[in-house]
Amino acid sequence: QVQLAESGGGLVQAGGSLRLSCAASVGTFSTYGMGWFRQAPGKEREFVAAIGWRYTTYYADSVKGRFTISRDNARNSVYLQLTSLKADDTAVYYCAKNRNAYSVARGLMDFGSWGQGTQVTVSS
Repeated sequence: QVQLAESGGGLVQAGGSLRLSCAASVGTFSTYGMGWFRQAPGKEREFVAAIGWRYTTYYADSVKGRFTISRDNARNSVYLQLTSLKADDTAVYYCAKNRNAYSVARGLMDFGSWGQGTQVTVSS
């Protein structure tokens, strides 16, 4: 079973930036799409960004132009660069791996492996 470990969260002022990292251990990485989700207190977990095995990227409308997802297959890692942060971006951020190889998905149920999450808090 693949294990995903996020890092890079923290407290930042509105307008600031953070870079989240997610390292995958065990299992194949390069042929799987990866995604980032977030969950704010009292809200459902929501899609943020995804990157396919061919590096195609997708973003939620709320983060488009501010967040950038990338991957480094040599390091079995996926990253999320957060810029121009807003208070509404405060949430626990999770990385996730698609259930199936050679696919890119954005639905919650399409991801089969999840990290433990990293807290991002944006102060206004």
